[in-house]
Amino acid sequence: MGKTLSSDQVAGYERQGFLFPVPVLSAAETAGFRGALGGIETRLGAYPRPAVLRQLHLHFRWAYELATHPSILDAVQDVIGPNILVHSVSVFAKPPHDPGFVSWHQDGHYWRLDEARLTSAWVALSPSQPENGCMRVIPGSHLERLAHTAEPANADNLLSTGLTLAAAVDAAQAVDLALRPGEMSLHHVNVIHGSGANNSAIERVGVAIRYTAPEVRQEAPHHAVVLARGHDEHHHFELLAAPPGEDLEASLAALAEFTRRAEAARRTGPG
Repeated sequence: MGKTLSSDQVAGYERQGFLFPVPVLSAAETAGFRGALGGIETRLGAYPRPAVLRQLHLHFRWAYELATHPSILDAVQDVIGPNILVHSVSVFAKPPHDPGFVSWHQDGHYWRLDEARLTSAWVALSPSQPENGCMRVIPGSHLERLAHTAEPANADNLLSTGLTLAAAVDAAQAVDLALRPGEMSLHHVNVIHGSGANNSAIERVGVAIRYTAPEVRQEAPHHAVVLARGHDEHHHFELLAAPPGEDLEASLAALAEFTRRAEAARRTGPG
């Protein structure tokens, strides 16, 4: 037995590349985090795309607290070990009857890690069901990294890179990771996953939090990470010096500056 997951659950994750559902937040906590995100939406517009809400845990205290929530870390520890870095965070929100989708992809394609010790916790802040576009995964697809290709720009694709698997995916094999508010799924960095449109009258809002071990090296440039649990004796990543504050205006300004720098780096980077 681990801190949270049974040996059978861990074995299932290692075999299939995903695990769900895992209860992690109380109803009050879920409502609180959704309300905090709503506070950002009142300033930036309802249901911003992931590219607008970049790495909220580096700028907003509530997002930092969600990413370092003990119940989430307990499950993550059972998968990647006791030393845990918060690698990155994205918000995926689909309003009712929204055509937004996420193309089939493997996260490992982007970051180029030297070992596949990264897991993503997808935390549901609303119901996440097939009818409103929950995440879907292909069981066992994490055992091999596959080629990706750039698709034509599509405003409905929530994946900002627009990259998708070069080979066709047999959607009949996909498993819907249906979650209730306050539950999460875990998925391996190389598992094939995506999601469809929201064809319902209910919003679908989730926060994807990626965790890795300090000994993992990454080839692609990266922002600061958070040491959420344990120790970092390897120093492959820059650590966030201190948690963000609770002042909304300061957090919004920090997000804007982070976005400006990220966009400048993208424009001047190789390729």
